[in-house]
Amino acid sequence: MKSARRRSRELAVQGLYQWLVAAGDAGAVDAFVRETPDFHKADEAYYKTLFKGVVASVDDLRTAITPLIDRPIAELSPVEHGVLLVAAYELRHELAVPYKVVINEAVEITKSFGGTDGFKYVNGVLDKLAAVERATEIAATP
Repeated sequence: MKSARRRSRELAVQGLYQWLVAAGDAGAVDAFVRETPDFHKADEAYYKTLFKGVVASVDDLRTAITPLIDRPIAELSPVEHGVLLVAAYELRHELAVPYKVVINEAVEITKSFGGTDGFKYVNGVLDKLAAVERATEIAATP
């Protein structure tokens, strides 16, 4: 059974997918996602934090992941792009969530919605990003 937080992450990724592919209005995408039949099973506050946080800081998040990827951002699949943005946001701004949880959640969501080996790519990028964003936490991990 999926946790409310996992559902929030999935919905944020789905919303970002729509926002990235259609280059639509983030407010309209948010309203559409909130009409999803299972939205009530998600942690609404966390979904809002992730979706609105990523949209508001997308340029900074892309700047953080660009040196860690092996292709231009425009060539990432929209699923991988969305997952990387959500995870980058969490690594930077949701410090109460352990970096290993952020990476694991991103990998699992990519397995569900991404291409066959997309999760391996996401894992590799996020391992490098965590080393930068959560160096102190990593150093303190036994």
